[in-house]
Amino acid sequence: MKITGVRTQAYEIRMHRPIGDANNPIGSNLMRSTAMWIDTDEGVSGISMGGGSLVRSLVEELLVGKDPRGVLGHWNTMIDRVFKGGNRGEASSAIGAIDVALWDLKARLNGEPLWKTLGASSNRVKAYASGLDYPLSDRDVRSYYEGMAAKGVQGGKLKIGLDLEADIRRIGIMHDALATTGKKPELMIDVNEYWSPKQSIRYMHEIESEHDITWLEEPARRWDVNGLRKVSDNIRAAVASGENLDSLDDYVPLLQSRAVDIVNVGVGATGITGAMKVSDVAYAYETPVTMMNCPGSFMAHLAAVLPNHITMEVLNNGRDAVFTNTHIIEDGWIVLNNEPGLGFTFDQEKLKAHPFTPGEEGFYSGRRQGAGLYVAGLEEPSQRNYE
Repeated sequence: MKITGVRTQAYEIRMHRPIGDANNPIGSNLMRSTAMWIDTDEGVSGISMGGGSLVRSLVEELLVGKDPRGVLGHWNTMIDRVFKGGNRGEASSAIGAIDVALWDLKARLNGEPLWKTLGASSNRVKAYASGLDYPLSDRDVRSYYEGMAAKGVQGGKLKIGLDLEADIRRIGIMHDALATTGKKPELMIDVNEYWSPKQSIRYMHEIESEHDITWLEEPARRWDVNGLRKVSDNIRAAVASGENLDSLDDYVPLLQSRAVDIVNVGVGATGITGAMKVSDVAYAYETPVTMMNCPGSFMAHLAAVLPNHITMEVLNNGRDAVFTNTHIIEDGWIVLNNEPGLGFTFDQEKLKAHPFTPGEEGFYSGRRQGAGLYVAGLEEPSQRNYE
């Protein structure tokens, strides 16, 4: 069996609600992505999403003609190829997307779901709700978390950072909505690197006087070892970070310095293989990991096998609209199905119904003015004018 090539198809989805954070509080409900297939000479293909402009060259130059089942070896080969420029940005995105497709393909060839190929003994992964909810009204925040609570989800993560009074009020709304599960709510909050370490400590003292917070996410820059450690040492909640790091070597200083109490890991850590390696290093430091969200919750396959995984982020916002099916949430847990591979594939008719249309900008993930310096109110423009 040999890899014969790669195919891609761009698509876009109007999500059920806009998503946004402190850096982009207005947000957008437009999500653009790319469907990817890695094909073989036996007619079996593996799927993935995204990847960017380097996917084709990496597949054609390094993988065509190779047996697709050597996933770990192929990951090493691709990492070696980008050595000079580093496993960052577009390189990491491309390798990660290819890696997902290869794992999907391997499990399909095994005739089993990926969680079994990876060695998990259970198909259940605890979920927490994440609204990416800065653009939502108080009423919509309540509605979203009540809807997730109806699925048994007791944990939620709220986007905050630009209005402390509103943040405290909305955390309370999330708490009351999640409490309808009949379980103790687990409250997480995320400032997306908008605050400085000192701001995080000062604002968290006020928040923690009102609420019991499980973790504060990205309360300093992702690489700021000393800043993250300072926050962790001066608040009651755990500090979580890592979702925007690319490579294993980015995580090591955070773990060595005990700068984070929880590692956020996901497909952005250079695919399933990269996320597995990061999680293993965190396990050596007895540090828990949480899995970041992804369309179809396919990273739950990896989460299911990690001994130090505690909970996975789910959005439930319509990003799965081009898939044949997905994994259900039952009593607060993602229940991975027994379909081969990721548990779903692309539905060609649904892809046709969601064509890519150039023009409108989707969710913008740049850094908002004032970040780490001062809090720019909602009425102020997101980007500083340098002209």
